[in-house]
Amino acid sequence: MLTHINDQGYAKMVSVDEKEDTMRIAIAIGEISMSEETFRRVKQGGIKKGDVLTVAQVAGIMGAKKTSDLIPMCHPLNLLGVDLSFELIEKENTIRISSEVKVQGKTGVEMEALTSVSVAALTIYDMCKAMDKDMVIQKIYLSEKIGGKSGHYKRSED
Repeated sequence: MLTHINDQGYAKMVSVDEKEDTMRIAIAIGEISMSEETFRRVKQGGIKKGDVLTVAQVAGIMGAKKTSDLIPMCHPLNLLGVDLSFELIEKENTIRISSEVKVQGKTGVEMEALTSVSVAALTIYDMCKAMDKDMVIQKIYLSEKIGGKSGHYKRSED
């Protein structure tokens, strides 16, 4: 049975009033690949628009906070924390973005973590597009989820 469809076949936001408040954590991962020169300039702070990773970090936090404004059936959540990190993979000219989002509530934060990573990657693209339009945003996925009715999930490939 589809939970986001009402008796008449129309979309609805599911009710979570029966659910128990629990600690919920989600971790999402994503990557953005770029040219060697763009990667070097991001790493050394040579992008004209500013410190790319600092701006992307703030954008990722904002993205997590705005998820319910972007994804129609997401509940607005009072997030307890959003933490982004960046791993610079030099041999691939790739930046791996990780976002961990926490909430004490009735519904999970998977969409907030995925949105956070996506917005951070889009921000990196935006800040570097003047010198590299061939960047590729890829491999955005849920890595781990803790809490809630379905319990603990950890992606087997991580």
